[in-house]
Amino acid sequence: MSYEPPRPAGRLLLTPDDKDAPARVRRLRHLGLGERPEPALDAFAAWLAGHTEAPYAMVNFPDERGQFFAGLHTPVAGPVVRDDGTRPLIGRYLPRDHGFCPHVVVRRKALVLEDVRDYPRFAGNPVVDEFGVRCYLGAPLIDSTGMVLGTLSVVDVQPRRWGREGLATIKARAAELSARLERGDDGHGP
Repeated sequence: MSYEPPRPAGRLLLTPDDKDAPARVRRLRHLGLGERPEPALDAFAAWLAGHTEAPYAMVNFPDERGQFFAGLHTPVAGPVVRDDGTRPLIGRYLPRDHGFCPHVVVRRKALVLEDVRDYPRFAGNPVVDEFGVRCYLGAPLIDSTGMVLGTLSVVDVQPRRWGREGLATIKARAAELSARLERGDDGHGP
C-alpha cells in the first residue's frame, strides 16, 4: 500500500516537465543570450505588439528555475486595475508555472488560446488573475540544431480571435527571429 499526499484543490497545476532546460541554457549562453534584457529584442517585441495590435509581447528564454523575458513590450500604463486600485507590473521574470510559454517549449508547437478561460488546463494559471491575461498566441524559437531556445508570444487582456492569420504570423516571426538569433543579428522587426 502506498500513500499519496492529497493534491491541492482549485487550480490545475499542470506545468509540463522541461527536461531540455539544462541543454537550452548551455545553447543560449553559447549564443550570448538569456542573461540580460536585450534592447534589440525589446524593439522586436514592440514591433510585434504593434503588428498584432496586442498590448503585450515577449521574447522568452526559460531555464530550470523560471522564465526570463529578454525582449518585452508592455503598455506604459497596464490596462488591468486590481480591486485595490493598483496595476500589476509585468517584469522580466516569471515562475515556470506562470503563463503558457512552458507549454509551447515542451510541446515544440505554437499555441493559440483565444480565451484562456475556455480551457480548464489554462484558465487557472496565475497570470489569468494576477495580470488579467485572457488570450495568448505563442510559437517556439527553434534553432538549426533543433533546440527550442524559447518562445515568441503576444497576450491580450481581452479574448480575441487570432485565426489562421494570427497563427501564421507568430510562426513566421518566430522562425525569422530564431534565424536572426543564431546569426547574431540585431533582432529588430522587419
